[in-house]
Amino acid sequence: MANERIILGIDPGTTIMGFGLIKVVNKKMEFLQLNELILNKYDDHYTKLKVIFERTIELIETHHPDEIAIEAPFFGKNVQSMLKLGRAQGVAMAAGLSRQIPITEYEPKKIKMAITGNGNASKEQVAKMLQQLLGLKTLPKNLDSTDGLAAAVCHFFNTGKVIGEKSYTGWDAFVKQNENRVKK
Repeated sequence: MANERIILGIDPGTTIMGFGLIKVVNKKMEFLQLNELILNKYDDHYTKLKVIFERTIELIETHHPDEIAIEAPFFGKNVQSMLKLGRAQGVAMAAGLSRQIPITEYEPKKIKMAITGNGNASKEQVAKMLQQLLGLKTLPKNLDSTDGLAAAVCHFFNTGKVIGEKSYTGWDAFVKQNENRVKK
């Protein structure tokens, strides 16, 4: 029997959430899907968070991923944007954790480095490399979906390596690794 697993990659956002899925069969990647969730049609931030949670659950129930790789928020100058992005990431993580799926976060530079060999690569460079790696016929107009796919591919490349990213296998693991964030 083949050794198979499915990795869901997510690029969280409050305007567009990109995601991609790959299947790994005997250490070989196969492209399954990439798409995006358009959120700018919702005016209310809380509605956007609800939609992110529900769509992530729907992806989990449809594709049954074994692992989730998620892009960690980058540090920007706008505190409000960072807060919103962190919330978007949090609800996507909560959806996976609610289904006991291990989650690994990757910094944007680490994802770019894993895909292109350059931590400062552009979205277009990442998308073109994914197109070559996975044999994609066309690329989407918005590259948020390729960013989600890149997170999944980065996770595939880093599987089994001891690295400093954060990984959670459930709520207990999350709380244990973030005791300084828990109010007692």
